Amino acid sequence: MRLLHTSDWHLGRSFHRENLHEAQRAFLDHLVATAVAERVDAVLVAGDVYDRALPGLEAVALFDDVLWRLAERNIPTVFISGNHDSARRLGVASRLIERAGIHLRTDPGTLAEPVLLDDEHGPVAVYGLPYLEPALVRERLAKGGHEQVLAAAMDAVRADLAARPAGTRAVVLAHAFVTGGEPSDSERDIAVGGVQSVPSGVFDGVHYVALGHLHGSQTLAPHLRYSGSPLAYSFSETNHRKSMWLVDLDAEGAVEATRIFCPQPRPLAQLRGRLDDLLTADEHDWARDAWVQATLTDPVRPVDPMERLRVRFPHTLQLLFDPEGGEQAAAQSYAQRVSGRSDQEVVEGFVAHVRPGRELDDTEQSWLLEGLESVRRTAAGRAEENGR
Repeated sequence: MRLLHTSDWHLGRSFHRENLHEAQRAFLDHLVATAVAERVDAVLVAGDVYDRALPGLEAVALFDDVLWRLAERNIPTVFISGNHDSARRLGVASRLIERAGIHLRTDPGTLAEPVLLDDEHGPVAVYGLPYLEPALVRERLAKGGHEQVLAAAMDAVRADLAARPAGTRAVVLAHAFVTGGEPSDSERDIAVGGVQSVPSGVFDGVHYVALGHLHGSQTLAPHLRYSGSPLAYSFSETNHRKSMWLVDLDAEGAVEATRIFCPQPRPLAQLRGRLDDLLTADEHDWARDAWVQATLTDPVRPVDPMERLRVRFPHTLQLLFDPEGGEQAAAQSYAQRVSGRSDQEVVEGFVAHVRPGRELDDTEQSWLLEGLESVRRTAAGRAEENGR
């Protein structure tokens, strides 16, 4: 049985305001072409089809188009809803669409009702566990957090599997943060009660678990994998190689998996240093066509840094400042930094912090003294009134 495992499409999402519609279309073209070329028996999409509960029309059109193309080629596809999706909206018309081989698993009530596939070695039961928000499913599954809810869901899966013919291989789609996985900045936190991860042992008893939620491709065990998102959605994903898993299950359910890399609109670059060095050093030539996050370490904030960076790096999207020598000051508490200082010194220190390298001029100094004196007079007047 050959399966193509993907997740976290986030259709409709942008990258630092850069429109990713065409990049997402290119990925879906790549997915369909791969499914056809590799003669997959099914496509598995482990949640976060959309980036938000109410997706825009362009995102819906992309989804509609890929459903049509997969159904037209008779490629069974199983989707589950993720924490970004609206489960009810994603699942609209699911019973009708199922006739075309597109299986939308968004209802927790059907998580133990598998999609049944067959190959020359017998049946494969594919169970879709949509994202299970503990507060919404506690009456149906279990009270508690993510671990308790997923444990109850997997108990239901194992009970159904036990009633099936011997030798039935089992595949589970789940959208969760499994202990040992490495997160990035672009996943929405799913913590409840301070606990967000679930142990991998929750998924014992099945042959392959197609995970979604974390955006980096990861192998937690041979049978337990994240495909990751097909595109980068934050600069924390700079070192990711975006891909899907091509998974082969043998007659006994043993897994052999190969990464299929996804097309990317641009490379990502995280550059750090003084502005003049970033603008002149040959080592940064490769980043001219990349989406750039630049962290400037100049002790004094340069003039027009973004405009100057974009001369060499036209696709600079994010500008950060981390002045050299700033770490030692940051290590001190606020109370330590202002202890024993006058009001005027505290305010002058604040100005120096937010505007390094530029001291107050005479006009600004007079404004500062006038403002402090006004505050003192007001405070003294109120104290006098309260004492009457």
